[in-house]
Amino acid sequence: MVPNTGWGRTADSPIGDIAYLARSEHRIPALAALTERPRRRSELCEETGVSSSTIRRTVNEFEDRGWIRKDGHQYVATPPGEEIVSVMQDAIDRVETERELRDVWHRLPDVVGELPTETWSELTVTVADPELPYRPVNRFESLLERTTTLRFVRPEVALMDPCLDRLHERVDSGVDVTLIDRPNCHLYFLTTYPERSAELLRRTNFTVLQHDDLPPYGTGLLDDRVVISCYEQDSGMTQAMIDTDVPAVREWAQSIYERYRSEARPIEPRQLVD
Repeated sequence: MVPNTGWGRTADSPIGDIAYLARSEHRIPALAALTERPRRRSELCEETGVSSSTIRRTVNEFEDRGWIRKDGHQYVATPPGEEIVSVMQDAIDRVETERELRDVWHRLPDVVGELPTETWSELTVTVADPELPYRPVNRFESLLERTTTLRFVRPEVALMDPCLDRLHERVDSGVDVTLIDRPNCHLYFLTTYPERSAELLRRTNFTVLQHDDLPPYGTGLLDDRVVISCYEQDSGMTQAMIDTDVPAVREWAQSIYERYRSEARPIEPRQLVD
């Protein structure tokens, strides 16, 4: 009788193999290591941190499934072993992305949900947490370092400390910036940072426009990345940010920017006077 995996399927079923790999944390890393190059059992022990008896049992089970073969005193993955590692690692990447997105999913544009799941691993998701509330801002700051252009609809993440200092430096270095935001948001920054705002607005490579009806998320276009940010009005914090180079997202972001850019208007002179 074939032993039951606990998932309601037998060990010789596809779900049985998935359950087998998922039940112990060392199995996928061990098999992945053997897809890179041949290794001895002792090397697998060192890399996975498990005992020699556990690795001996694991490689025997891998051999029984045809995922690896013996090569002298070493083991190496077979093509089926390479395939199952690729599938499992891809699944882990997708689930990891879903775990990061699940609490902010309802605030994201439909384009994210419409992406094929195989592109999820190409999304970099940065979520704030109580101990690291500025994680999304810091991530955006790192992207800002590597771009020569910035086009941003609803750019709260770009205007928060400590990113505001970096934005000022990048404008000084010649980065071409266009920001489209709500009038009340512009007014807040004009009054909170009057000297810095006045200096930025004198730059020919810094354009500020306003729009009365923006979406609830931010959309930024950098040289080679697209940014989607989730700002929470009550806390005044950016709760999450996605950045990616997926072509479908860039095409969507470009259309969003062009739409709001065509409808936006310059800051009114009285706002600058006030």
